[in-house]
Amino acid sequence: MKKNIVVVGAGFAGVAATRRLAKKYKKDPDIHITLIDRHSFLTYMTELHEVAGGRVEPEAIKYDLKKLFGRLKNVHLVTDKVTHIDHEQQEITTEHGAYPYDYLVLAFGGDANDFGVKGVKDHGFTLWSIEAAERVREHIIDMVYAAAREHDENKRRALLSFLVCGAGFTGVEMVGELFEWLPILAKEHKIDPAEISYHLVEAAPGILNTVTEAEQTRAMRFMEKNGVQVSLGDGIVAVEEDKVILASGKEIPTYTTIWTAGVQANQEAADWGFERARAGRIVVDEYMKAEGLNNVYIAGDMVYYEDPANDGKLMPQIVQAAEQTGDIAAKSIIAEISGGDKEVFKGKYDGNMVSIGSVYGVARLYDKYSVQGFIAMAVKHAANIKYFLSIGSWYYAWMYILHEILHVKNRRNIFKGHLSTQGNMAWLLLLRVFYGSMWLIEGLKKVFGAFGAESWFGDQLMMPFDWVKMVDTTSAASEAGAETVEATTEAAKQIFSLNYTYGEEPMLVFDKMPHWFESLMKFFVPNYDVAMFMQKFMSVLELGIGILLIVGLFTWLVSAGTVVLVVMFCLSGMFVWVNMWFIPVAIALMAGSGHAFGLDHYLMPWLQDRLSQWWFGQSKHIYQESVR
Repeated sequence: MKKNIVVVGAGFAGVAATRRLAKKYKKDPDIHITLIDRHSFLTYMTELHEVAGGRVEPEAIKYDLKKLFGRLKNVHLVTDKVTHIDHEQQEITTEHGAYPYDYLVLAFGGDANDFGVKGVKDHGFTLWSIEAAERVREHIIDMVYAAAREHDENKRRALLSFLVCGAGFTGVEMVGELFEWLPILAKEHKIDPAEISYHLVEAAPGILNTVTEAEQTRAMRFMEKNGVQVSLGDGIVAVEEDKVILASGKEIPTYTTIWTAGVQANQEAADWGFERARAGRIVVDEYMKAEGLNNVYIAGDMVYYEDPANDGKLMPQIVQAAEQTGDIAAKSIIAEISGGDKEVFKGKYDGNMVSIGSVYGVARLYDKYSVQGFIAMAVKHAANIKYFLSIGSWYYAWMYILHEILHVKNRRNIFKGHLSTQGNMAWLLLLRVFYGSMWLIEGLKKVFGAFGAESWFGDQLMMPFDWVKMVDTTSAASEAGAETVEATTEAAKQIFSLNYTYGEEPMLVFDKMPHWFESLMKFFVPNYDVAMFMQKFMSVLELGIGILLIVGLFTWLVSAGTVVLVVMFCLSGMFVWVNMWFIPVAIALMAGSGHAFGLDHYLMPWLQDRLSQWWFGQSKHIYQESVR
């Protein structure tokens, strides 16, 4: 019997639920899964502050749904906004269609909660969507631009005063981006960075209330060291265009108030017949099923659930909880369709991590380990990469590394820019042509006997496969000559060096094959005919490597292949230490050298686009695959 499962919301929770359902029913044509979201991408919500703070471009945290689900053919994507849910008719209505469901998962996410504070909607900026992050980014640039042209000193200082309300994770991360980015903007606009001020306002008596005092103290110390003025126990009562007013009566002149003080359930679902609790969150049972509805499940920040596994505490609105609720909701639906016991939600959280700028962070791991600085940031990046691998996206795991480590500006990453230089690849052109010429000459020598060398296409076995020499068809004279050469080589004293020195005999990396490698080669090269084939193949391969490097075609792959070849030559007892430069040169050429006057400049973008379309399908701004 056919079943329609509709998931609304392509955030962390919705993606988790959809993947669990799609993998379970990937071979079942009777299960139809539809994922609806107003965007055609997953917004990586934990990095919104990086967009708002100018560290990464908006596209860096938009992960196209086609690339996440393109290989799961039973997932049908719809880009649309839900306008109504009819529980009796079991139908979702959107602005451009209608979708019947047998089971429904709602994972809308959350909205900023201004708690009714006067002026927040009119003069403040929230940070709970990609659009909001982009607005903050543009506003900050506009304020610095305006300040650079403002003659009135007081107004200029107000324009250069930046305030964040809320000292939770989002607020602390946002202020970290500000004190890192604004000096860069100041330099671009010829402003004295000393004129810029940073404010963090929190109504509670402390910051980062989900970590311990150790992490709070370290975070506070780091922020104050970077000039952040922190106000605790004094909440904002009004936000005006050019200032904020605190409960104590204190006024802070500013044209920029970024509100991160709270989160509530998405308000679009307010009139859709759900039992709601604090901050508009929807009440669910231990299986994530909405109270009073048999086939509707809730996941993510919308969930109101007091978790017995965590002393009855309300489920936190964090990524780990969102993923787990999505997973439990999917498992509950699977149990109803396919039978079996349902799994009860038990929140399990590995830790909390907060970045304060791009190079410093604090973290509490497994409720026992406290780390800071580089280690905390490394853990955060590792957790993000692990997320993409867990949802089967090697592509976006690599994209994350590019955006966060390799392709950043102004040294704003964990390595302080040491791995992120976007240099001119033309500097590698001469090295690539030289390295390719070296391989080309070696190939010409072996294939054609060029430059006075002996061709490897004759009947004599040149490679050191002693176990097949007993059946070598070369003449006794050739064997005698080889023995003479071997004896001469053994008689010469080999000297270790990384460069040739006149009169010295270069030292082999291995004078004979290691036993394990010899056993492996005996398996793959069992007789004389196979050995001769490999000898000729390697000769042609060296020739091909040289040509491809010179013309800059498949440079990354070819360079990586030369590293493998050098390792094999070393283990075969055919390579000397003075030629070990082959390896670092090959690795250097993997840095995109084929794009500098090479064919990779034209071929690779075309090939990447075609492969992406073949593997994932065509990415679109609007997906409308299944309207019923």
